[in-house]
Amino acid sequence: MITEPEVTPELAAEHGLKHDEWLRILEIVGRTPTYTELGIFSAMWNEHCSYKSSKKWLRTLPTEGPQVICGPGENAGIVDIGDGQCVVFKMESHNHPSYIEPYQGAATGVGGILRDVFTMGARPIAAMNALSFGEPAHPKTKSLVAGVVEGVGGYGNCFGVPTVGGEVRFHSAYNGNCLVNAFAAGLADTDKIFYSAASGISMPVVYLGAKTGRDGVGGATMASAEFDDTIEEKRPTVQVGDPFTEKRLMEATLELMATGAVVSIQDMGAAGLTCSAVEMGDKGGLGVILNLEKVPTREVNMSAYEMMLSESQERMLMVLKPELEAEAKAVFDKWDLDFAIVGETIAEDRFLIRLNGEVKADLPLATLAGSAPEYDRPWEPTPAPAPLSDAPAVEDCAEALVELLGKPNLCSRRWVWEQYDNTVMADTVIRPGSDAAVVRVHGTKKALAFTSDVSPRYCKANPVQGGRQAVAEAYRNLSATGAKPLATTDNMNFGNPEKPEIMAQFVGCIQGIGEACEALDTPIVSGNVSLYNETDGTAILPTPTIGAVGLLDNLDQLIRVAPNDGDALILFGETKGHLGQSSYLMELFDREDGDAPHVDLEAERKAGDLVRALKAKGLLTAAHDLSDGGLGVAGAEMALAGGVGVKLASDVDLPEHAWFFGEDQGRYLVAVSRDDAEAMLEEADKAGVPATHVGKVEGDRVVLGNHSVGLAEARAAHELGFARMMG
Repeated sequence: MITEPEVTPELAAEHGLKHDEWLRILEIVGRTPTYTELGIFSAMWNEHCSYKSSKKWLRTLPTEGPQVICGPGENAGIVDIGDGQCVVFKMESHNHPSYIEPYQGAATGVGGILRDVFTMGARPIAAMNALSFGEPAHPKTKSLVAGVVEGVGGYGNCFGVPTVGGEVRFHSAYNGNCLVNAFAAGLADTDKIFYSAASGISMPVVYLGAKTGRDGVGGATMASAEFDDTIEEKRPTVQVGDPFTEKRLMEATLELMATGAVVSIQDMGAAGLTCSAVEMGDKGGLGVILNLEKVPTREVNMSAYEMMLSESQERMLMVLKPELEAEAKAVFDKWDLDFAIVGETIAEDRFLIRLNGEVKADLPLATLAGSAPEYDRPWEPTPAPAPLSDAPAVEDCAEALVELLGKPNLCSRRWVWEQYDNTVMADTVIRPGSDAAVVRVHGTKKALAFTSDVSPRYCKANPVQGGRQAVAEAYRNLSATGAKPLATTDNMNFGNPEKPEIMAQFVGCIQGIGEACEALDTPIVSGNVSLYNETDGTAILPTPTIGAVGLLDNLDQLIRVAPNDGDALILFGETKGHLGQSSYLMELFDREDGDAPHVDLEAERKAGDLVRALKAKGLLTAAHDLSDGGLGVAGAEMALAGGVGVKLASDVDLPEHAWFFGEDQGRYLVAVSRDDAEAMLEEADKAGVPATHVGKVEGDRVVLGNHSVGLAEARAAHELGFARMMG
């Protein structure tokens, strides 16, 4: 006999519930809640599941467009790509678990985001990840990097989806709180999409997949609080994943959907059985009864509390057409997975949980789902940063370039992505290491491009411009690959929202993201918010990661980053030599001062449209967007990709270090045959995009003005930087 603890205000506080929230629960229930009910409220009302500090601002984001089939609110967003097909995608965080247990935290982050995609009826075709770690010299960093990368690869490789892109950054602000943001995309037919809203009364509620254990109990609540010196005690809240089970679950789910038996279906993610059942019932305006003795478990004597809050992986919940129960069960038997009818839908607004006939929870379902607190947290706009007073010059820009290329934040990520299978399924056209990954839409001439971007230093200095820049850089990365940007997903990673300065960062970034998505026609269709990323009161940098998807109607539109020997190099966009918050300042002089670069959204759109139009006219051989490290780093990366030297001229109006390493936005370095250079400049002039002939592709050196470095030396610095950091 399991004895449940007495429910008190103190126990509610241990579950992350504020005193006023506890009083609200007493009002809703009309009595002291049971222990299981307290757990259910703590799961549904924590920050991770209820978005109580962020939904006021998330509602301001643009989420609609002619291409959007399904925006935020479902397991993933859905965008039309023509010919009766759609792309289903989302990004989600697994930050706290990955810091506590790097391998399983990262692995289950990948597993969760893949389930979000195939739950909608889509077969996953690509995965990405955006990772943020502490400074390389910090004693935990190397083990976190090794564990997270191994976890991402271990799950994705075994599941059989290509991991095609992403980003990795290092900064002391992440010393006590790494970030692991996982992205997945899949393909579906537009007439075969599955949603989570339950429908029909007395319909069977079916548990699918792996058995329920005690791993991950309280995981969502843990993810909604800061870390302190009790962090090791939180290890049992981290889930354990099994990619081979997930692979079988995907195949079984897609096969089940083809039988016509599925009324609605929901992934069991954060807060497990609780969140999935409540969301399905609430969206369908129905109540739900669950009989927990029918839930398949892998541990003995599990309590109702544990079963309702377990975050064991590879599980789904479904409402089934009863007449097709035998066919549905046969599919799951074939794939050696659990299939159990654990409850039913009811007309009454009620969430009734029983275990062996004993009522463990009896709550009004709609109120539970819809009355989570919503906070308008206090904030004041982030003060404008002081302008950059001086930016030290280097004597030799080529020497500085080699140093930059070898830094952990700018070197090649080959050490990371070579641990991922990025060509499984045989449709990867552009692998990691370019502006955006490109994956063929199987059996067609179409392809999809994927990228992930944010510059957290910009977001801290100027949240509005930082938010704009994250979207604009994603837009540039897609355009530089020849893809028309379609839509975005966001992963909002911030510190404690109860601190006005952190809330100000969040609000400012949301404003900038919204403005950029509106101006660039890339609505937000899905996303995730991760708050309380703090340890002992020290917050991470504001990190609103943007995942973006673009479409190539034909692979003939594809633009690569490698130029041809003999090409001319043209710089699109205006260069003023902006060095505030730049990689140049941070990496070479350990300085993070000045304002973030400002983003002209109209100029971004014109330049992106021009790059894609020039490819259509056959005037472009290669393109690369300018971001961290500016023109110098972009030129070197093109040279390394093409295996041929580049010569970049100085600018008469700017100091060399500002010209080569400034991070003005809205810029591309493009390659064109010398015979077509004049025609390209004319096209740019007609489009209203500033264009400058800045150099040529030749030889075996990277030349910056009057200084140069051998291509071999640049390659050694760039290719070996990450491995050197990892020892």
